[in-house]
Amino acid sequence: MNKDFLLEILTQELPYQFIPSAAVQLEESFKKLFFEQGLNYQDINVYATPRRLAVLVSSLSEKQDTVTKEVKGPMVSVAKDNTGAFTKAGLGFLAKNNIEKSDVFEKDNYIWAKIEIKGKSAVDILKENVENIILKLQGAHFMRWGYNADKFSRPVENVVALFGSDVVELKIFDKTATNKTQGHRYSKNRFVVIDEPKNYVEILKSAQVFVNQTERRQIIIEQAQKCAQENNLEVKFEDLNALLDEITYITEYPVSVLCEFSEKYLQIPSIVSTTVMTLHQRYLPLWDKSGRLSNHFIAIANYVGDDFSNIKAGNQRVICARLEDGVFFFNEDTKTKLIDKIDNLKGMTFQKGLGTLFDKTQRLIKISSYIADILNVSNKEDILRCAQLSKCDLSTKLVFEFTELQGFIGENYAHLDGEKDEVACGICEHYFPLGANSPLASDIIGQVVSLADKIDTINALFISTQGDKKKKRPTGSNDPLGARRGAIGILRTIIEKKINLNLEDVIKYSLNLLSEEFSVPLEDAIFNELKEFYLSRLIFMYEKQYSANLIQACFGANPLSDLNKIIKKMEILSKYQKNQLSDEFSKLKENALRISKILKGNSFSNVDESLLILDEEKNLYSAIKNHNQNNDDIENYINSLLSLIEPVEKFFDKVLVMDKDEKIKNNRIALLNLLKEKFGAVCDFEKL
Repeated sequence: MNKDFLLEILTQELPYQFIPSAAVQLEESFKKLFFEQGLNYQDINVYATPRRLAVLVSSLSEKQDTVTKEVKGPMVSVAKDNTGAFTKAGLGFLAKNNIEKSDVFEKDNYIWAKIEIKGKSAVDILKENVENIILKLQGAHFMRWGYNADKFSRPVENVVALFGSDVVELKIFDKTATNKTQGHRYSKNRFVVIDEPKNYVEILKSAQVFVNQTERRQIIIEQAQKCAQENNLEVKFEDLNALLDEITYITEYPVSVLCEFSEKYLQIPSIVSTTVMTLHQRYLPLWDKSGRLSNHFIAIANYVGDDFSNIKAGNQRVICARLEDGVFFFNEDTKTKLIDKIDNLKGMTFQKGLGTLFDKTQRLIKISSYIADILNVSNKEDILRCAQLSKCDLSTKLVFEFTELQGFIGENYAHLDGEKDEVACGICEHYFPLGANSPLASDIIGQVVSLADKIDTINALFISTQGDKKKKRPTGSNDPLGARRGAIGILRTIIEKKINLNLEDVIKYSLNLLSEEFSVPLEDAIFNELKEFYLSRLIFMYEKQYSANLIQACFGANPLSDLNKIIKKMEILSKYQKNQLSDEFSKLKENALRISKILKGNSFSNVDESLLILDEEKNLYSAIKNHNQNNDDIENYINSLLSLIEPVEKFFDKVLVMDKDEKIKNNRIALLNLLKEKFGAVCDFEKL
């Protein structure tokens, strides 16, 4: 017979970032436990609120299956003496497996026994493992409390553990499990008893707790939509996914409260107001039907009751104070134009030993100009103007107060100053992408300045740490300037926007600027380190689509010179590997590998036609000379190489490369080197 199992850990308010992570960890841990212990179940649901983590397992087996297995013992000659009596070794086997002599049989000159292993009860397994699962949960800023030696995110106040209607006698920290828990702090039905796990969700609803986070999120959305519609306004939920997640995990009983602020605060850029509301106060901004920001907003309260006047007044007081600051900063900033703020950057350090933000701006102008010339863009002047203004908003009071608005404020102020729309947009978008998968700069102006900015930052970081073994290159836990994210932004921009740019040339140009400007000598290895850094990010970007070997096989000698060609190679070669295209590619690969083995350490490359003796080597040389296919279109190039397979195979069938005559041998090696160059334009077959 199967029963439902419930575990609830009631705590003080948990950090919202920890809650969804803990929910995933709990589900994985219990699935692993039941799999390893051979316990069947129908489903596992993990519920999470700011005060509780709960696991509800449907139809869990009461115990493990009883298993009968054959156990091999010592050899018969060792287990028994000449009279057939059991020796010490044989008796030890009996004792070890708790069996009688009659349970033993002989097979293949060994003694064996069938042993019945009775399954453990699910309750015993849970008692032995649940506390350990909770203690192994991972998260930031764990703490100790009371006399507990172990850490957890927040102090545990209560534990519920039920198997069916029975309490599982286990203890987590210093709390012994019961069938009693607490509802919402403001609920009239605050203390409740859980009779059975299957009733857990509904019982908590009666105590004003929506324990199901998916349901709770939907309630927030529906309430906010209703509140907005009643006031002829709307909520832009598509921009609020992160905020909705956060509100979901800081409420147990969410209630929408409509609030407002003075219309005078609408004079400041809407991005300031929405940032204050969403990032600082966790409010939902409201917009009118024409798409303009409204002076109304929705606060989501974790509250049980009918009187929201204090909640409304408190939230309105807080938002007005924050927006009042915004108005003051905005008025101060707009007393001068954005371009007039560029001299302020001279007093702002970019990086220790590498000058100021003003110095960086001058480099951005030069690098942007260099890229614009390579791309032969028609609006180079707009690109240079964008580069010149790109960092000016960092000296504004609004950005000093709201650092997350860098770029956005620059765009707003540029519009106020009468700058071109494209230039203003580029000022904002040169910071794009803001995340690994977020949008890229939409226009070539923002794209060029974005590339220049990120390349300069990454190069500056590598130059500043060269030769210092104590300073590590960027890692996941040590990347203060966001170099790893910046590298992905550079690669994505070039690849996704199909920009025909030799990244290696731009990196070298930027390195030389830094070296000359600050008299920093360039170590010989620094460019190779940078190249490896970018390539590691490229592998990271595509490792879910392609194998690391395939990606590296496509790199070639100068992998950053044409990133779009590398991506196309990966796409085409992946199809060949999956046998979606011609099997002749396998022959191409086999011959390429054979040639590589023969040529190791041999670099002759000049073929003397007079030394071509056999028809097979003459025909191969002729085929190579006649193969003039451009490798820009890699798929057509591979197909064209297939025509070389027949003369190559005939060559290997009839021609001995390592001829006794040194001149003939070297000439044949030179012939194969020509062929290797042809194959090498596809990929490094040795890595494929």
